[in-house]
Amino acid sequence: MSRYRPATQPTLYFIGVTTTSSSIMRVFPAWARHLGLKDAVLKGIDFPLHADPEAYREVVSFINSDPLSLGALVTTHKIDLFNAARDLFDVIDPHARLMHETSCLSKRGGKLICHAKDPISSGLAIDGFVPVGYFADTGAEVLSMGAGGSTIAITWHLMRKERGADVPPRIVVTNRSQPRLDEIERIHGEMMSTVEIEYVLADRPEINDETLAALKPGSLVINATGLGKDAAGSPITDDGVFPQRGIAWDLNYRGDLIFLDQARRQQARQQLQIEDGWTYFLHGWTQVIAEVFDIAIPVSGPDFEKISRIAIEAAKG
Repeated sequence: MSRYRPATQPTLYFIGVTTTSSSIMRVFPAWARHLGLKDAVLKGIDFPLHADPEAYREVVSFINSDPLSLGALVTTHKIDLFNAARDLFDVIDPHARLMHETSCLSKRGGKLICHAKDPISSGLAIDGFVPVGYFADTGAEVLSMGAGGSTIAITWHLMRKERGADVPPRIVVTNRSQPRLDEIERIHGEMMSTVEIEYVLADRPEINDETLAALKPGSLVINATGLGKDAAGSPITDDGVFPQRGIAWDLNYRGDLIFLDQARRQQARQQLQIEDGWTYFLHGWTQVIAEVFDIAIPVSGPDFEKISRIAIEAAKG
């Protein structure tokens, strides 16, 4: 017997680690009112990191079979859930098929659809703070710490042939364990990109410090590890030095945010641009809500700014 109770209202699930502390639990009701999603609710489902595959299969099977369970946003467990439940999906979108991950589950015409929305949402977020032509003009490199779904999506966006010359000359991906590095290397290999990519096993933060020190000026440094939100800490030590005129981007917007604190202490000296994960959060959620509820949500302009303001006010409450 399933431990999940049938939904009594149109329901979107949030599958994560610490869902109850996320701002989205306060933001979603305000967005639902604004978007006209009558009676829609959001429910969190927490799993420990790298949960039992059967746990992932159970929740996917429940969502698929329950009429008012319309879909889910998946964070942290994107790769593990995909691997555990791949045979349960009726449709797998091209991004999910390439990246072996899912960030969104939706249902259409009686079919359960697996989506990887991160390539879209991360691209929208990056393009919001990195100007067109930045990499071509500066020769800036990219260091993404953490080899999970977010880094897969971000590097896919930055390596696309459609960008022409506006790609980083070098991308470095670090991770605390080798299997994730092997998987992202496989995905990059299928992309046939000309960008130079290095994969570094960084089982100690001091190794990330060394990788950080070797970056060119202007480089983009990303904390995609979950440290600072899903677990305490930072992927670098306080001795790590950001590149001159670099961009420090933490995909987190809540938590202890030690990585952002480290960047802020160097901001004036290194002339850093510092970005948190708020806009990434907005795009990540609105892309999934649009898909699950089959509605159009703007990605820029006054209407998107209004959605952001609604979220900010709701998050305060």
